[in-house]
Amino acid sequence: MRRLLYACLGLIAAPAFAQNIQNNPGSNHGNKFEQLGTVLPTPNEYRTASGAPGPKYWQQRADYDIKCELDEEKLRLTGSETVTYFNNSPDQLTYLWLQLDENEHSSENNANYQDASTIGKETVDLAVSRMEESKNDNGVNIVKLTDALGKPLKYTVNKTMMRVDLPAPLKPGQKYVLKIDWNYKITDRMKEGGRGGYEFFAEDGNHLFTMAQWYPRLCVYSDFQGWQNHQFTGRGEFALTFGNFKVQMTVPADHVIGSTGECLNYQQVLTPAQLARWQKAQTAKDVVEIVNLAEAKAAEKNKSKAKKTWIYKADNVRDFAWTSSRKFVWDAIPATVEGKKIMCMSFYGKEAYGLYRPYSSKAVAHTIKSYSKFSIPYPYPVAQSVEAANGMEYPMICFNYGRTAPDGTYSEQTKYGMLGVIIHEVGHNFFPMIINSDERQWSWMDEGLNTFVEYLTEELWDNKFPSRRGPAAYITDYMKLPKDQLEPIMTNSENIIQFGPNAYSKPATGLNILRETVMGRELFDYAFKEYARRWAFKHPTPADLFRTLEDASGEDLDWFWRGWFYSTDATDIAIDTVRYLRPEFSEPSNNNASGTKKTKLAKPQVNAFEDLSKIRNREDKNIVFEVDRDTTLRDFYWRYARGLEPYDSTTYEVPATSNVTKADDEVKKNFENKHVYEIAFSNKGGLVMPIIVEFTFTDGSQEVDRIPAQIWRKNESKVTKVYVKNKEVKSIKLDPMKETADINEANNTWGTIAEPSKFQLFKYKQNTRGQSTGITPMQKAQEKSKEKKAF
Repeated sequence: MRRLLYACLGLIAAPAFAQNIQNNPGSNHGNKFEQLGTVLPTPNEYRTASGAPGPKYWQQRADYDIKCELDEEKLRLTGSETVTYFNNSPDQLTYLWLQLDENEHSSENNANYQDASTIGKETVDLAVSRMEESKNDNGVNIVKLTDALGKPLKYTVNKTMMRVDLPAPLKPGQKYVLKIDWNYKITDRMKEGGRGGYEFFAEDGNHLFTMAQWYPRLCVYSDFQGWQNHQFTGRGEFALTFGNFKVQMTVPADHVIGSTGECLNYQQVLTPAQLARWQKAQTAKDVVEIVNLAEAKAAEKNKSKAKKTWIYKADNVRDFAWTSSRKFVWDAIPATVEGKKIMCMSFYGKEAYGLYRPYSSKAVAHTIKSYSKFSIPYPYPVAQSVEAANGMEYPMICFNYGRTAPDGTYSEQTKYGMLGVIIHEVGHNFFPMIINSDERQWSWMDEGLNTFVEYLTEELWDNKFPSRRGPAAYITDYMKLPKDQLEPIMTNSENIIQFGPNAYSKPATGLNILRETVMGRELFDYAFKEYARRWAFKHPTPADLFRTLEDASGEDLDWFWRGWFYSTDATDIAIDTVRYLRPEFSEPSNNNASGTKKTKLAKPQVNAFEDLSKIRNREDKNIVFEVDRDTTLRDFYWRYARGLEPYDSTTYEVPATSNVTKADDEVKKNFENKHVYEIAFSNKGGLVMPIIVEFTFTDGSQEVDRIPAQIWRKNESKVTKVYVKNKEVKSIKLDPMKETADINEANNTWGTIAEPSKFQLFKYKQNTRGQSTGITPMQKAQEKSKEKKAF
């Protein structure tokens, strides 16, 4: 969701830190690259270690048949719904939980998640009125709740949740039907906030209704959480169960409705001219106005007292939303995704005509085609954008903003803001409307993943698109904030202070860093599409995403999840020192004139004490040691260990040996013109990242080296790297393309390379591993034996 928020008066909330277990917290290694096995949930038959659904994965289903009526004069919505709930779980259920989101506006049944507040020297009436305790209960009125036969059911409303107690346990494989009659007063969302409600246009006396989160909806019951019945506070959005919908909406006869799903009765609700335009739009090459501007303006002035009923059907969706107004212009253009036609449509008032008419439906088409490229093919028959001074998403329909000045002109900021919000909200059809994560628990799986693909889609709209969420350089101001103003991405949405950066920008940026810098586009895109394919129309968790991206790419990314998602560390890699060296060639220092060294013979290799096993083995009469069974195995060192061969404590002078020798002509030719640089890096921000080094040479040429993040695995604080170059380096710079979100560029450059110092370079003389060298006790013993025989 992207929407305009009214200014709060100094709201403050305490941070809640997600768990980031470290096995070696007192050390400079063994933490950042520790596997997440102790943090992630244990794989099971429902969710595998690969990140895929398991062989016994299950999820519930809820079908809805709803009839409702919009009373524009009284600003009230009345509804009656029949819900069929399918228990596909292995558990018996004794009750069902439903969401009553409109209780957000209730003075009695709101979630009661209050924030601290202050008031300054100057403020506005709206801000003060919001501080007043509400005296009106504008929540959901449950008029009647029964089973399929009309027998009343017991229920309990707890704030924004309603528990329905079942007369008998609902067993695995069974279904249950309940009927609910309800109503509520529709709120002015421009003043009171919230997803659904109305906007009133005083200049023409009309309303624009956005009917969202408007009916009692089944909560998700899942294998990893049970019932997701966390209260709705207005921020954390929702988790919902897939099902089929049939909805009948009775509204003023001159209203136009846009809705989730496909309309079943356009022939009854549209004029013959509008129906003909709708049919023309099915094969049009450009946008067609089904309800044109002149018709919308005429309806604004001549308000009908009659009613019409629009009927919509939607299959395999997790929610249902709609909009209704006589102000609407309605246009459409078809788009094709993998051979399937999708009607891309927009609804907007005259106030937005100058922007929405040329851009909106085409932006919808571009979005579903781009997201289909990066995730899965768009599966639904329609995709819609509604201008409602808002930013919120539902299956096949979303509410966006973007209005012109009265003369029809607009600013560049308004244009790109409108395009961005349309792409973002239409994109939510994929995340989380299809890849159905739990928004209330993990906002970033909804907003962050969607913002990431929004960024990719914006970049494909226009190479000069002013995208702000995705490039690494734009997250640094957030990541350099004091730690008490930050929380990990893996934090519940209600407890986040900087919600936009935390839930939208940082996860989107992290995924972009993975794509462009850590994994590369080919590996990342394949793995990300695999995640979307595996979890389309299912309920993924963060572990399923993390595991799938690793499983499908062959990359160990636990270090990245741990740092970017579970901590508040930032990237701040510094160049501490640069040593410039040139080789010189001389004799090795240990090749002295005499060529000898003094040494003593090795003592017997026996244990410092005899352990219990040795003692018991010796005392066990049933054990026969092999060297006792076969005495031919008893050599010099068998006797030496037992003192049967005496230890010789003499100091001997022996030839000095070395694995290096003076460089020959070939070594000199290969290395005499090389320039060697030893760079010392320090990790000042705590977050391990690849080190990207740009060299600028004295001849003006440049070269970039990319060091994987794993260089930090043995020392997470300081590392050095030696480079051998054919040319002299003039300057060195880290992260030249600002890929790693480094928060301090001041320590990223080294502009003055000191005069070179010398280092000795020798030729390596290969030794054979395991070959005995030097003087040994056996050798000396044999020499003495020969001397005795000589006498």
